[in-house]
Amino acid sequence: MDFGFILSSAASEIFSPTTAAYALAALGLAVHFGYSGLLNFGQAGFMAVGAYGFAISTLTFGVPFFVGLLIAILASAVFALLLGIPTLRLRADYLAIVTIAAAEIVRYIVTTNQLTSVTGSANGLAAFEGGFYSMNPFPEGSYFGMNNRDFFIRVVGWALVALCCTLVWLLMRSPWGRVLKGIREDENAVRSLGKNVYAYKMQALIIGGVLGALAGMIFTLPRGAVQPANYGTELTFFLYTCLLLGGLGTVLGPVIGAMIFWVVLSLTQGILYGLIESGAITWLNTVQAGQLRYILVGVALMLLMIFRPQGVFGNKKELAFA
Repeated sequence: MDFGFILSSAASEIFSPTTAAYALAALGLAVHFGYSGLLNFGQAGFMAVGAYGFAISTLTFGVPFFVGLLIAILASAVFALLLGIPTLRLRADYLAIVTIAAAEIVRYIVTTNQLTSVTGSANGLAAFEGGFYSMNPFPEGSYFGMNNRDFFIRVVGWALVALCCTLVWLLMRSPWGRVLKGIREDENAVRSLGKNVYAYKMQALIIGGVLGALAGMIFTLPRGAVQPANYGTELTFFLYTCLLLGGLGTVLGPVIGAMIFWVVLSLTQGILYGLIESGAITWLNTVQAGQLRYILVGVALMLLMIFRPQGVFGNKKELAFA
């Protein structure tokens, strides 16, 4: 078993585009749940709306990259409004029910055969990333062992993560952010001070949803394809895992949590596959090993919740509302 290869493969996941996408989406959940107390179980739906909004506008209407980006952002904002208007005046569990159902509705709509010409049905859409890579300023060559396309998407993805983290940090330090934290702790007390709790919740839902839409785009660009199977309910729970690993009411927590999540997944997969190939494990095949690694991550998450429930960077005070 080549431990050097396993470790290098795991280390490469730290700054991969997929990790950046998970970090962005988990940051959106931090705005929703960590700072506002909004229990959103449909972040995968926001990612799908962003990815499909960009892909459809590019392939069907032939719009430039930045117009497609704007359409994806607007689509996620409209999606947030559709979810928030009937639910944000009610208790938190209603939002959870509506968001998880809405994410599944989006996934089933894009797989409808009648929309194959627009959404690609179960096969998804492909070849929409040309406009993005046409802006690549890096010439052909090797950059830290990557080609210029891989390096470009990493630079863009992590620059976007840094920008969004900075914006969220500034927002949460502002009076607007302090109102959100007050709503998370006791929305009736905030309402008694004359604040429009409904409007603040809606704004937080839209901002977190936009972060999810941006994550959906970063998630699909390296693959050059968007497929509905990638936006199942389990994706949202993986994002919550990243959020809990790093810490709920933090800005850097979701980013570090996404890094830990993907490094641990890569390490467990590499070690299990190596043990199977070497004959040390004979009662597993590679398919079962792929499932077992998620079980191991789940056990690790349970242990984290027992011994450090606030996450790596979290504060125990942030758990008071949960």
